Amino acid sequence: MKDNIDLIIFGAQGDLSRRKLFPALYRLDKAGLLPDNLRIASVARHDMTTVTYLKQIMEAIQDGIKDAEWDRKVWMRFQRRVYYIKIDFSQKKQFGYLADWMEKNRRAIFYLATPPDLYGSICKHMEGSGCIFEGTSVVLEKPIGHDLISSKEVNDAVGKYFDEKDVYRIDHYLGKETVQNLLALRFANRIISSQWDNTCIDHIQITAAETLGIEGRWSYYDKVGQLRDMFQNHLLQLLCMVAMEPPNSLSSNEIRAEKIKLLRALRPIGIDKVDEYVVRGQYSNGWIDGKPVVGYLEEEGAEKSSSNSETFVAIKVEIDNWRWAGVPFYMRTGKRMNAKHTEIVIVYKDTSHSIFSGKKEDSSNKLVIRLQPNEGIELEMVSKRHSLRERLSTEKRVLNLDFNELESDKRIVDAYELLFLELIKGDQRLFVSREEIESSWDWCDQIIEAWNKNKSETRKYSAGSGGPAKAEVLIEGDGRSWHGQ
Repeated sequence: MKDNIDLIIFGAQGDLSRRKLFPALYRLDKAGLLPDNLRIASVARHDMTTVTYLKQIMEAIQDGIKDAEWDRKVWMRFQRRVYYIKIDFSQKKQFGYLADWMEKNRRAIFYLATPPDLYGSICKHMEGSGCIFEGTSVVLEKPIGHDLISSKEVNDAVGKYFDEKDVYRIDHYLGKETVQNLLALRFANRIISSQWDNTCIDHIQITAAETLGIEGRWSYYDKVGQLRDMFQNHLLQLLCMVAMEPPNSLSSNEIRAEKIKLLRALRPIGIDKVDEYVVRGQYSNGWIDGKPVVGYLEEEGAEKSSSNSETFVAIKVEIDNWRWAGVPFYMRTGKRMNAKHTEIVIVYKDTSHSIFSGKKEDSSNKLVIRLQPNEGIELEMVSKRHSLRERLSTEKRVLNLDFNELESDKRIVDAYELLFLELIKGDQRLFVSREEIESSWDWCDQIIEAWNKNKSETRKYSAGSGGPAKAEVLIEGDGRSWHGQ
């Protein structure tokens, strides 16, 4: 590949760059998927040489990949792409160092792996230093603001210097193989697509659970909470992929248009419904993997003896359109849960009349789409029980499509690898539009406003549990239950 591309990573000393971005770029280079003439400028404020920086990045890559993936020859090739440029982001004059390094006959991609409140000033200083010219694009990491107003401010600040077509907003969930497979599963299989509506589906569950806590981010997280940190972006994007109408094509414009329509069809949850439809929780001390863990208020860096910030949220979501009328979506996400897993569960309606004996709960079909830790798809079906005594009784069996087993000689690619490839191609399909971000914030802001007006309190749940008891009531009150519980 002969494309002349400069990838400029701001915040190159940060956690995201070290844990995700550089391991992904190394793997792409090893696979021969990076353009031959791609250069990488690592921009940060620390005073060091490129040689010193490369030593740090080599260690970060080795920590982030399996031993079998490390190849000294690949590293020698990869390191020749990388340059370190020291810039204090608040000093306009220092952006001249970057301008001197760049060449205007090359396409430039600016990756802002920095706090969002720096996006505007970085873009301003780049423009003032002559770094932005025709063909340049910018990549924005979440969060894009903390509400609708601040989101618009961030987007406006970047929009002064970049056209919308040149702005790539990342939600790394969209780069996951299983999320991408949702498109094929829904729209390439008639047996699935013909039954993907309220005539066949009883309800849908979406869960993103973590066993980790806040990992030293207490001061940041306490201002944000789980609704803003996970639900507004990751979970609502999963909801869009599950529930949107079929796009006319796989173009970015067509897919985005359908997602926006879906987000606008979400039924608002106001002050009169928020306590009935939304559960917010906060973990207390407990046990995970046989080890004691502290509660949220005892975490490292905790600055208060009390806080109402939620580390768990479950919401009953309803969509006002013809396809999903009457089908509730039960969505939950939390930290310090009993297991790390992200999954989508499609629960089909029971047959109207069963002629077989057996438990009623064994008669429902479920399609389980696992995003982590083991990516794959399961279909729970009813089968005849092998028995001489109960000759016409049934039992539940599982058809399991395990991507790890199917690709035993390979690994499932990391989301950032796929996202980098789409960036290089200039394809916006896996990135989030401004309108999607703002539609998501508009819906979530109503919940936050209702919480504040109702003075809704977080409910305690023990670390290592499945969340607050009220989350069970949320779904069991409708005669249903969470998958796997």
